[in-house]
Amino acid sequence: MSASDRPRQQTLGILLISAGHERAHYALVLATGAAATGRDVVLFATNAGCLLFEASRPLEADPREALLAQRGVAGIGTLMAAAEDLGIRRIACEAGLKAEGIEAGTLRPGVEIAGVVTFLSAVGPGSIVSL
Repeated sequence: MSASDRPRQQTLGILLISAGHERAHYALVLATGAAATGRDVVLFATNAGCLLFEASRPLEADPREALLAQRGVAGIGTLMAAAEDLGIRRIACEAGLKAEGIEAGTLRPGVEIAGVVTFLSAVGPGSIVSL
């Protein structure tokens, strides 16, 4: 069965509400893994989770990044680049940005700013995972 013959999988929505390295890292692992299998993915970050989308890349300064690299595991920087290449839709929650005092201009290129209604509409009848 070719890829075009397979039924279209439902969209996967990933809700990131934490700025913790482990949660952000695994949100990207799930997102890129699902996208690599042909699934549409929407990664929605709110509150402190919005740090994942900051252009200054604060989560990549976490000591776990060096440990992951040493052990041959893709880190946040590698996974974020893959997410961009795979066309994963990345949305920063407008209210979450305001709650954390994060300016829209500090986000990585290609990150949308929208609310939860946009996220839910994008996922539609698909699945949502929260980290």
